[in-house]
Amino acid sequence: MKRFTYLLTTLCSTMLLSANVSADSPQPSSQGAQTSASSSCAAFLDHSFRKLHTKESVDLCELTADKPVLIVNTASNCGFTPQFKALEAIHKKYKDDGLVVIGFPADNFFQEEDEEKDTAEVCFVNYGVTFTMLQTTSVRGDDANAVFKHLGEQTTSPKWNFYKYLVSKDGKSIQHFNSRVSPDEQEFIDAVEQVL
Repeated sequence: MKRFTYLLTTLCSTMLLSANVSADSPQPSSQGAQTSASSSCAAFLDHSFRKLHTKESVDLCELTADKPVLIVNTASNCGFTPQFKALEAIHKKYKDDGLVVIGFPADNFFQEEDEEKDTAEVCFVNYGVTFTMLQTTSVRGDDANAVFKHLGEQTTSPKWNFYKYLVSKDGKSIQHFNSRVSPDEQEFIDAVEQVL
């Protein structure tokens, strides 16, 4: 009987110790695993850029994962600069549906401010932009940033400021619209609604 009691006590202690170890061990989160498996961005958006006139960095993959994206090369002193107003309206109207709008200021056509603070003033003060605006960068030629290199290879490089690229959630479909197509035109709005 004593031997049986000893064995039973040992067995219970072992089971209790095993249960405590399991409880203390980190368990894989099915929710976390599900999120990382299902959340993905287009490979060409797997880059970080500094936000306009800040030290803060933006992870484009995190920002755009599983979302349609509107990418625009912008300039502060261009005849098309007032398109900021229509782009902001698109952002406000469709952001809750998942659309991500990203502006890349560029001086490829010599119509951007020399100082980022001045570019920021045009965007944020003059036009009330709240969508993501990134650091001034190049959008065409050999020194184009990685995002615009891909866009140029898949469609066409910007031939002027305010070229608009509408990218599907999976990144496989890219439509481009030249500067003359305003973001408030029905043709453009229809294209946005189709990728949502």
